[in-house]
Amino acid sequence: QVHLVESGGGLVQAGGSLRLSCAASGRPFSNYAMGWFRRAPGKEQEFVAASSWSGRSTYYADSVQGRFTISRDNANNTGYPQMNRLNPADTAVYFCAAASITGYRSTNYYRPSEYSYWGQGTQVTVSS
Repeated sequence: QVHLVESGGGLVQAGGSLRLSCAASGRPFSNYAMGWFRRAPGKEQEFVAASSWSGRSTYYADSVQGRFTISRDNANNTGYPQMNRLNPADTAVYFCAAASITGYRSTNYYRPSEYSYWGQGTQVTVSS
């Protein structure tokens, strides 16, 4: 199995940028597809972005398309979303998730149930 730890969250002004990190330990990160989800206060968990194990295929929620870029460095067992042009609606706890490529259905990249491993989350707050 794999253990995930997110970092890089914080307070940023609207229009600013943040880059979150997801450090993986345990089994090689290249064995897993990666997803990012977020939960805003009083709202349900929301899909943000996902990456295939290689990083060659990426997927984005409509709300972040063109502003967020997901990437990964399998050699260093780390994944990243680069988040640009942030706005207050992006305020949430962001979670990194991993799905073993064995049995992973790429068409379900947006479903939390597809991911077996989750980090503890990192808070992102965007002020207006």
